Amino acid sequence: MKAEQQYIDLFTQYENLIRSHSSEVLNRYRTSAFADFERLGFPSIKHEDYKYTDVAQAFAPDYGINLNRINVPVNPYDVFRCDVPNLSTALYFIVNDSFCDKVKSNVKLPEGVYAGGLKAFSEQNPAIAERYYGKAAGSKDGIIALNTMLAQDGFVVYVPEGVVVEKPIQLVNIFRSDVDTMANRRILVIMESHSQAKLLVCDHSIDDVKFLTTEVVEIFAGENACFDLYDLEESSPSTTRFASFHVKQEASSNVLVNGITLNNGLTRNNYYIELNGEYAESTLCGMSILDAEQQVDIYSHITHAVPNCTCNELVKNVLNDHSIGAFSGRILVKEGAQKTVAYQTNRNLLITREARMYSKPQLEIYADDVKCSHGMTTGQLDENALFYLQSRGIPKEEARMMLSVAFTADVVENVRLDGLKERLHHLVEKRFRGELAQCVGCHGCQ
Repeated sequence: MKAEQQYIDLFTQYENLIRSHSSEVLNRYRTSAFADFERLGFPSIKHEDYKYTDVAQAFAPDYGINLNRINVPVNPYDVFRCDVPNLSTALYFIVNDSFCDKVKSNVKLPEGVYAGGLKAFSEQNPAIAERYYGKAAGSKDGIIALNTMLAQDGFVVYVPEGVVVEKPIQLVNIFRSDVDTMANRRILVIMESHSQAKLLVCDHSIDDVKFLTTEVVEIFAGENACFDLYDLEESSPSTTRFASFHVKQEASSNVLVNGITLNNGLTRNNYYIELNGEYAESTLCGMSILDAEQQVDIYSHITHAVPNCTCNELVKNVLNDHSIGAFSGRILVKEGAQKTVAYQTNRNLLITREARMYSKPQLEIYADDVKCSHGMTTGQLDENALFYLQSRGIPKEEARMMLSVAFTADVVENVRLDGLKERLHHLVEKRFRGELAQCVGCHGCQ
């Protein structure tokens, strides 16, 4: 319990301070989360689903945490420059783990829609916040419990029944600090019945120090609701991220989650999706481009609890140098969930022999009238295709880049925002050329 002890001591000593800078709704869950963290601790590499990521080692350093909510001296617009063609967004910022309420979006959202800080939302709408906050994530593991213990703020998207938000909502997470820093973020998305919205979340690190983040995202999609989440990580090799996404869907809802990692240090993304109403549809996409010593570990668990639901999962990784990738995905079809349609695909491309990829796709089916499949391939670039491109006068490195870009194209094609899709194709090419690391601020949107 060595790594856990410093966080146990921290909470014991500063619990009153943490509570004083948060809201009653968030504070209501801290004591039980603390008990869960003491009981669970960090997931061990002996755990089958964490065998390739040493969580305790990642949390062992002494990171600074801004429990006193001291204002970080940064103007988000000084470090973020965004010019995505044909994409106008309602723009919001989180600096480390505090919502930046001093920067106001210039986009007017439809009446009744809320996009803004979690602390403020839970104070203004305590009944709604209480109904949803923590109800999807619970304490599935010690990292989530730690986040619930320490998180003091976050971001909320609330769309009332029948409301359609035409403009995408964009949240930019900025890491800014002069010392090694830990941030604990929460995102809560509440889509009432027949509502529609899209959220783009971008992660950026702007200082050359070590950052550690825990992030818990809870998404509730009511009957006939439609919601897209695009999660774009462009941090730094010194950034470690543990994120968990929890989706609960009701009848005939449609949810797309698309996570793209273009630059990082160590990333662990957990996805938990529950299809709880008939004719619900879920699409889960993931993609990472890794080199040097970078690592991405993806875990997914999709539960079909009722009949007539559909899910489609596609995860792709491109690994260069000594990078490491891991994928563990499970689709569970419960008893009685007839007419389920579920597809799971994991494809991995190893550019070097030193890169490593570990994959474990799984289906667990307790119904007999279903269409389910899973598949996994891990290999290198097609030498015949490489030779063909070279025979047409294309240099070898350029040919490698072209084939790598083509390999990732179908994940980007699942983006349902044309302006973002177009820009992502360009970003992926820049990443393979090694140009993204030279960018400043919003690497992805320049």
